[in-house]
Amino acid sequence: MSLTHPSPNFGERRGRGRVELVVLHHTAMPSCAAALERLCDPGAEVSAHYLIDSDGTVLSLVAEAARAWHAGAGAWAGAGDVNSRSIGIELANTGREPFAEPQMAALERVLAGVLDRHALPPEAVIGHSDMAPDRKRDPGSRFDWRRLALQDLSVWPEPAEPGDFQADLRRFGYPEAAPETLLSAFRLRFRPWVCGPVDDTDRALAAGLRRFAVDGAPADA
Repeated sequence: MSLTHPSPNFGERRGRGRVELVVLHHTAMPSCAAALERLCDPGAEVSAHYLIDSDGTVLSLVAEAARAWHAGAGAWAGAGDVNSRSIGIELANTGREPFAEPQMAALERVLAGVLDRHALPPEAVIGHSDMAPDRKRDPGSRFDWRRLALQDLSVWPEPAEPGDFQADLRRFGYPEAAPETLLSAFRLRFRPWVCGPVDDTDRALAAGLRRFAVDGAPADA
């Protein structure tokens, strides 16, 4: 089910105004209703283009042509103001439980439409933790990125010859950050239950991201 529930929290896209990314979030709130109230509260000054409940209900809050306030400070592929370059999708989830099947199915439908309308490749779909690794962890360790990748709605790397871990992450689009911060963000998405220092598996998977290198992303760590 899809519903329209306009949020007052939006503005005009800055710069070129072209949608280049889709940023996935989880709400980290006890219910979808609580998240909807906050995303529509003028005093909160936050919003998203879509909010998806655990039962698969899709709430359209901000028109895709407008700039929603979901990303905050951060960068991707060497550029900031991610809000002006992206579509934001919030998933009702506390971050402590798996994402429900109806919710994932609804997300897949929304993503397919967004990628088609804006002619975006699968690598354009990123997590909030990817673009703001020093302060965000959503959509979190329980989110199934591989499932999206199998439908060309995101990407999953095949291991390649290990190289410079940080440089490979930067080529993929990750912003400049401390080595331990980048490692944490990378593992949160690709190896969520692994701990310890960077290893050859990390390096091999990061090397596998080279094929998805973003135009304009810095080549050095």
